[in-house]
Amino acid sequence: MSVAEILNGKNGDVVTATPETLLVEVANTLAKHRIGALVVKDGAVVCGIISERDLVRHIASDGADALDQQVLKCMTKTVVSCQRTDTIDSVMEKMSTGRFRHLPVIEDGELLGIISIGDVGKRKIEQAERDAEDLKRYSAS
Repeated sequence: MSVAEILNGKNGDVVTATPETLLVEVANTLAKHRIGALVVKDGAVVCGIISERDLVRHIASDGADALDQQVLKCMTKTVVSCQRTDTIDSVMEKMSTGRFRHLPVIEDGELLGIISIGDVGKRKIEQAERDAEDLKRYSAS
């Protein structure tokens, strides 16, 4: 199973922010869309990612004043990404090793989508259920 299969089941829209976006706007956007991270773009270029965790850490260290600061102050600048051809297992490994829950899908510098650990887990469960069903059919024949 590949990242492409996950993307095919999603609408393809990726909610983004700019480095200048205020953190209060990020909080509102995350809540409005019920998502856990925003990809940060400077024009067409992906330059970072900001997650709920990043936001909480920043507020914990700077207090409520953090919300008036720009994304640039607390975004993760080194973006780990994947491609459509990556396997679910390789994506799970990246997420586990990096201890993050969101992975942008980027190819040739273009942002194609974003996948979450929830997306990956759901696909792994579906795959396990199909495998179990196949095994039952095989055993019964």
